[in-house]
Amino acid sequence: MKSSNSRPSRLGRNPFVHELKFTMTEKIKIGLMSVTVFPVRLLLVSFLMLLAWPFAFTASLGRSDFVFEPQSWWRRFIDLCLRVIMRAMWFCGGFHWIKVKGERAPPSEVPILTVAPHSSYFDAIPVTMTMCSIVTKLESRSIPVWGTLISYIRPVFVFRSDQDSRRKTVEEIKRRAGSGGEWPQIMIFPEGTCTNRSGLILFKAGAFIPGLPVQPVVLRYPNKLDTVSWTWQGPGAFKILWLTLCQPHNPMEIEYLPIYTPSNKEKENPALFANNVRKLMAKALQLPLTDLSFDDREISLSQGPLCIYDCSSLLEFNLLVRRWGLRAGTKDKVLEEQARRARKLQGGRLGLEDFAQFLNLPVTETLTQVHSLFDQHGDGQIDIRHYVIALSTIYRPSKSMETLKLAFKMYENEENGEVLQKELTTILEIMLGVKKMELSGLSLALCRPDTEKITYDEIHHFIEQHPHFVHEYLDFIDHPRKLCRPKSCNGQSHNKDD
Repeated sequence: MKSSNSRPSRLGRNPFVHELKFTMTEKIKIGLMSVTVFPVRLLLVSFLMLLAWPFAFTASLGRSDFVFEPQSWWRRFIDLCLRVIMRAMWFCGGFHWIKVKGERAPPSEVPILTVAPHSSYFDAIPVTMTMCSIVTKLESRSIPVWGTLISYIRPVFVFRSDQDSRRKTVEEIKRRAGSGGEWPQIMIFPEGTCTNRSGLILFKAGAFIPGLPVQPVVLRYPNKLDTVSWTWQGPGAFKILWLTLCQPHNPMEIEYLPIYTPSNKEKENPALFANNVRKLMAKALQLPLTDLSFDDREISLSQGPLCIYDCSSLLEFNLLVRRWGLRAGTKDKVLEEQARRARKLQGGRLGLEDFAQFLNLPVTETLTQVHSLFDQHGDGQIDIRHYVIALSTIYRPSKSMETLKLAFKMYENEENGEVLQKELTTILEIMLGVKKMELSGLSLALCRPDTEKITYDEIHHFIEQHPHFVHEYLDFIDHPRKLCRPKSCNGQSHNKDD
């Protein structure tokens, strides 16, 4: 699979990975703080959170989730008490001075605040300071104590078990945003997940679909040692809390940028609106734009013995598949059926029209781009098996052996289940995202007369016996080995998506 010039590669540092390295001095400081300051801070933070619970619970009693009533005097008093308690809680956690730049616009002018980068649960600080509503999953309501505090700010809940959840969430955002300032402002983290703040990933369009003015808000954590980032691969939630509470001081900056009013073209195209706001926020943060999205995280953090070596071309393919609308409809049964039909073609090459017919889809610009990704010889013809392997890889990146088995079904000899070594090379090149590869190391390791053919059972058994198979037995031609070390192929999975 080749890369297209239509989407330049600007991946850089993986935003979903956070590695902490400590100097000896820092280790000594953390050790001392762990037995002195940390227990006191943890006790105070826990006490203040528990203290906030009855206030939030009382204020939420008898309140409608769909109609916003004017706050009575006692609810305004509780709101003030909660703000004071929460600010005291963050102070006890080491966030002594929170620098605020710019001025927050009133809800009547701007119903939506877009906040980035989203990198930690400490990003809740601006939420508790403003008591804005947020968009969050329904399950968060059941979190002990914290769930009551979340319910108090009247969030827009996302029902993930409901297939129509995305549409309903957008409709609720539009309903509140169009209330003329009656509802509290909605604070949205458009990245949709936590990153390490090395760049701004692609924004989701939810905050921009209403086509109303938004106020961008940027967050900064200037600490030299980044203990707050809570990414998909890196320190877990408690370790982040422990390390952060062990810091003498945790500086934070919140900057309200000028209101962004969309043009008519941006109102009609939420993706354009989102990208332009992202560019503006990246400039204010002095961060690069990263052509990755929430949906790309599993590909960039693939696990298993055949973890993706270079994800650039596969990420480009994944972007096109999402744009095409095929990602949501891809299931194991669909892949099996496509593999069965691809096998019947016996390596027959398909032009653009035949490719569209194979997928039962019309010829579109996106389909043309996908077809060109697999046009290795530049003759307008592709091997459909390459497409099926790539689709299986991005659909289930952590289940590489299932993809390998699916690929063998398309290539293997019916009598003995063998595939040629050159065919296995092609399969692995697509799965690993590399251009040219040799299996000479594997051939020598197999130690058998016929190394030009191999069965799935043989390669499966060999990989099981050699967990670092990719690095020990595969040779990549003109390709630097730098992306996937054995120990990093199994990242910790945290639940940080909004």
